[in-house]
Amino acid sequence: MPAAQLLARDIRALRKARGMTLAEIGARLKRSIGWLSQVERGLSVPSLADLRAFADLFGVPLGLFFGHEAESDSERGVVVRSGRRRSLGTSESGLVEELLSPDLGGSFEMLRSVFAPGAELAGIALRKTEEAGYVVSGRFDIEIDGVWHELGKGDSFRFAAKPFRWKNPGDEPAVVIWVVSPPVY
Repeated sequence: MPAAQLLARDIRALRKARGMTLAEIGARLKRSIGWLSQVERGLSVPSLADLRAFADLFGVPLGLFFGHEAESDSERGVVVRSGRRRSLGTSESGLVEELLSPDLGGSFEMLRSVFAPGAELAGIALRKTEEAGYVVSGRFDIEIDGVWHELGKGDSFRFAAKPFRWKNPGDEPAVVIWVVSPPVY
């Protein structure tokens, strides 16, 4: 699948994950529904300014829309090489995530999340998703529906549409492979 088609799928997946219509996005971005439809079908390629507007609207980093490069055409949309992952965060926030899935299409996304020592999600998050994670290394505490769970290397978790927050109480980064369905990025 060409990079333009993958970009189109990502934009459509983000819109659907946020429960937005083309009309709502058109009104917020001051663009026509026809143009947005063409973007989502890969018939029109948004400018850099348009991509910035999409990133702001969806609350994702601009870099999410780049990095669709694949080793070969046969791997595009199927394989993500370790050196070609799309980064979704900054170390300043205490959380850096890399998209392990080839794109945002499909019924789930897989992320490699690295939580800095002392990092925490102070506020409660609640998403209409099913989520699961596997702790690769470090210490990772997660509160799910009001109950804290202390996790370490090799432990895993799963929950659906429940309030949650997390923290890394350890003195080394915690690495968690996180799966979210449907995709939220």
